[in-house]
Amino acid sequence: MYRVENTQGEKIRNGLLSKGKTIAVAESVTAGLLQYALSTIPDASKFLQGGITAFNVAQKYKHLRVEPLHALSVNCVSGKVAEEMALHCCELFSSDWGVGITGYASPAPESGNKSFAYFAIAFGGRIVEKGKLSPKKKDPPAIQQEYVSAILSRLEKVIKR
Repeated sequence: MYRVENTQGEKIRNGLLSKGKTIAVAESVTAGLLQYALSTIPDASKFLQGGITAFNVAQKYKHLRVEPLHALSVNCVSGKVAEEMALHCCELFSSDWGVGITGYASPAPESGNKSFAYFAIAFGGRIVEKGKLSPKKKDPPAIQQEYVSAILSRLEKVIKR
């Protein structure tokens, strides 16, 4: 299982706690690993509000209010879907920060037989960081961990700003 590096976890924790801020996560491609990673940081209960793993358009629409016509047209994988997930998980969990990630950890016909993911980080009702991740690894569990590592790295930097 993925575990946050001590210094990285300390920076995320300290950045959130020093400002009295909280975080929540909405994920699909990482299947709960991002929530797990954040939960391993000491004092996580003081800043981690929770998270949701939603794999299909029905659940992403119902819980995270993603726009269904767009989501259906892209198999729930796009920058727009990641942004909606990040913004609405903040509302769902009453958190200041939100992370959304959606994508593919293994090649699929819908992805052009490639692995990639879109992510977004929200703060205060707006997107403050977003992007597309293209993994170097080939094994789906290793790809998921690579995505989590990339998100935590970006989160550490953006919280510090």
